[in-house]
Amino acid sequence: MAFVPPTIPGPTPSSSRTRHSLNTSFSFGPQSLVNSYTEGNSSVASSRKSFALDPNRSILPVSPLRSSPRVPRRPKPSLTGRHPLANDTTDVFQDSEDEEEDVGGYEWSMVDRMRLWRHDALMQHLYETAAFWGDKIVNWTNDPNDAFWLAQTFFLTHQYSRAERLLTRPFPTTAPRKPPGGPVLNGFSDSKGKGKEVAHDPSSKIHPTSFPPRLPAGGAGEMIDVAVEFHEGVSRLVDMSVACRYLAAQCQMRQGKWRDATEMLGEANPFRGTSKSGPAVPNVDGGIKIEASMCHLRGLLMMKLNKTVQAKECFMEALSLDVKCYESFQQLIDTEMFTPEEEWEFVQSLAYREQTPEDADFVRLMYTSRLRKYKHAEEHAIARRRLVEEYGLSDNPDVLFSFAEALYISFRWADCFAITTRILGLQAVHAPTMPLHIACLHHLSHLHSKLFILAHELVDKEPESHISWYAVGVWYMSVGKYPEARTYFSKATIMDPRFSPAWIAFAHSFALEGEHDHAVTAYSTCARMFNGSHLPLMFIGMEHLILSNLNLADEALNAAHTMCDGDPLLSNERGVMAFNRGQYEEAATLFQDAIKLAQVTQTSEIEWAPSYVNLGTCYRKLGRYEEAKTAYQRVLSLDPRNTSALSFLGIVYHMTGDIDAAIVKYHEALSVDPINPHVLELLNMALDSSRAGSSLRKKTMPGGEVEWAKRMRDKQAKGLLPAAGAGSGDVEMAS
Repeated sequence: MAFVPPTIPGPTPSSSRTRHSLNTSFSFGPQSLVNSYTEGNSSVASSRKSFALDPNRSILPVSPLRSSPRVPRRPKPSLTGRHPLANDTTDVFQDSEDEEEDVGGYEWSMVDRMRLWRHDALMQHLYETAAFWGDKIVNWTNDPNDAFWLAQTFFLTHQYSRAERLLTRPFPTTAPRKPPGGPVLNGFSDSKGKGKEVAHDPSSKIHPTSFPPRLPAGGAGEMIDVAVEFHEGVSRLVDMSVACRYLAAQCQMRQGKWRDATEMLGEANPFRGTSKSGPAVPNVDGGIKIEASMCHLRGLLMMKLNKTVQAKECFMEALSLDVKCYESFQQLIDTEMFTPEEEWEFVQSLAYREQTPEDADFVRLMYTSRLRKYKHAEEHAIARRRLVEEYGLSDNPDVLFSFAEALYISFRWADCFAITTRILGLQAVHAPTMPLHIACLHHLSHLHSKLFILAHELVDKEPESHISWYAVGVWYMSVGKYPEARTYFSKATIMDPRFSPAWIAFAHSFALEGEHDHAVTAYSTCARMFNGSHLPLMFIGMEHLILSNLNLADEALNAAHTMCDGDPLLSNERGVMAFNRGQYEEAATLFQDAIKLAQVTQTSEIEWAPSYVNLGTCYRKLGRYEEAKTAYQRVLSLDPRNTSALSFLGIVYHMTGDIDAAIVKYHEALSVDPINPHVLELLNMALDSSRAGSSLRKKTMPGGEVEWAKRMRDKQAKGLLPAAGAGSGDVEMAS
């Protein structure tokens, strides 16, 4: 096989070193790669079908694409056929298939057999075996394709430094010249005609000069010397193939060399604006564009460098270039880089039809089902129904997770727990589901024992997972041990700094302990890290309300409202803010909105009893006492022992002059909370204003005491009441 890469530009005016030397292509990122790609397309020497530097292809369109040497058209009858796993050398560099010869028979060479061993070992996860035989293949062939597969093997065994060194050492860009008529590497001879292919055996002593010359690979300086000596004859793998450059950057990132990896990829997409790049350009081989994968890796590097804005742009570009790049979608959604409305608009505007016309609807529905559920409830329901009815995914964990998330947003924790239990029955650990499952166990108090068992199981099975320690922290918070919970939440955030539930729970542990200043600081950190979520801002506003920092609370709650206007809890808190400013009409409207949103979520009304209490208090402040009574009575119909509703209803009766009813409600409130100082003071005021108890006896003794005594004597005469004795004492006490 003759590999003919695009022509690499010559020396720069300021230096005699070749373009692909370490001084130019490595130091200034992939721009030289783009230049060589552009010049290669216009060069006569470049193959018209060479795709080594084409970013609009996947790394492995077919694995493998074709054999090297070419698959014979008429194999020998004695052979059963060439194994497809040995056909690998054109996977990455995508050589053209022109100059096909009418080949007769073919015999396997030692290189071919070992390529088969290498691929079989990779498929069977025998990575050391693959590396052992792959290393011998590279020594014999010095073929860039074989080197790429060996680097892949090193990467899979976490030998990142070794893989990076292989990808950045010099390799020949053309096949070595062979003596006329003699066998060449991989079994080809220069003579033409049928049946002239001869299997090459490295152990053969015939024509030992057919082996390619060994190139120095000790360091950067030797690379430059080789480049000068051979001129255009050698190059690094990262300068010959986009796939190799991408793999090298992956290796550098795994080693923590984030800036080197960024330099390898470029801080911006170098292919942007070329004719082969863009959201409307489909992938020619149906795979995932290598350009999109490079953008995704660039986004991960930006996150490592704390450049969140640039990371968001990289993930958006990756998903725009190829809608199949799910990991970029996951990063954008899970780390809440968008507001709910922004993520909806972005996902719905992707070029599904242009990139994958046959599967466009399915991909769009799957992505839609993962978006946040505060808005577009009807569209979410339609998407889930279509995935179940049209695509048969009723028992798929990802589709079930969409159902569970919608239930959790609706505060239907028991129903959500049933769905998450089903998901975890299908998969032992489903990463998106675990935080929901743990949260449901926390909210349902009778399941705290199961939360304890789950946390222990997760720590035993996956001690290196941040979710395991998050579960431990939630259990401690469920039993009121906030300092211990905070320790484990902190550990979870260290293990995964972008895990938002742990950050929110960490801040909750301060708020529940009464450390409101520390809670504000923790929530502020969450707001900076997850700037697309309204929850940290809402909790900041709640903490400032407790601290009576009304201006700061108002600012935080309004900022949260601009991100999400469909959260009933946020509407309630904004109503409290308006109430504190004395804007009772606005507060009443906001409390009504909260109650309406809570009804849409189909959660139990008892969860929103405080909103009814707040609404009644606004009506009382506005002098609309009948509406206030209705609101308080609604609370008591849901929770008869609600102290706030009983005492506030007593105040309404007190203010309307019904002192007796007020006293009764105060007593009922004190029966639930006997030492409530406010209710005790209200009761004393009511008793003082009751003019010697006459108002109370108007209902119990109509007509006065004389008339009441006469009626009691008549009842005793008729036998309806016992005569004077033990029972009479009770009556006298009652009077």
